Amino acid sequence: MSTHSFILSPSQWLGEGKIVLNMVEEELSFFTRWNVSNKDTEGLIECVQEIQVKGLSDVMMNQFVFTNITPNSFTIELENQALGKIIGTGVIDDKVIGWEFRMPELGFEGFEFYEKQPDNSYLMHAEYSTSDQFRTLIKGKVWQPSQSQKSSQELNE
Repeated sequence: MSTHSFILSPSQWLGEGKIVLNMVEEELSFFTRWNVSNKDTEGLIECVQEIQVKGLSDVMMNQFVFTNITPNSFTIELENQALGKIIGTGVIDDKVIGWEFRMPELGFEGFEFYEKQPDNSYLMHAEYSTSDQFRTLIKGKVWQPSQSQKSSQELNE
């Protein structure tokens, strides 16, 4: 568990990638910023994720809470305007941090995983689907701004 700094240590992360929606023929570029808080006295970690899709003026916000963190697993709570609050389960190993949500009552399910790279950045892959056949595929990369890598464009501030 201690080999990961993403999510498990207080920090800021930037990212970029592509979103593919099954109802739209083009790939959409996105930029993201993660703000990860310190673990509190109860072992809870809060994160805010901002997502800016190129060409759209709105910034989407996701609030995450990570609890019950062990060397191999955790519980994750996601809250946003579209879904409300949902609970999922997460896994941790030497190379990957990931989570999944299965909410049959909402007709929503999906997963995300972040694979650690030798330069301490992470490649990410996510897939989400709804009962009305909407599917979203997301691929990208996140890194700490202090790393020597640079985004082609940072998230609008």
